[in-house]
Amino acid sequence: MAFIVGIGLLVLLVEIVLEYGTSMKGEQNPLHWWPQPHGFIYMVYLVATANLGFKVGWSLPKMVGVMLAGCVPFLSFWVERKVAAEVDGRLAR
Repeated sequence: MAFIVGIGLLVLLVEIVLEYGTSMKGEQNPLHWWPQPHGFIYMVYLVATANLGFKVGWSLPKMVGVMLAGCVPFLSFWVERKVAAEVDGRLAR
């Protein structure tokens, strides 16, 4: 889910650059439709992160930190690798 949110955030950044960095406003912007689906995808990411966090026993600050990683471009990719390694290690035990 973090990869999907990370890619979605990068697409959102392209949409923002097209909207505010060029004269493409509204329907002229080919990605004008993207912010709303991105918001929905991010909400799914929040639920998935909370679900995982409760199952593996994370503290609330750690869960919130992982959730906020989905707001920073490229950070979600790094955090996902770190969290996946940690959870895989716990499951291996």
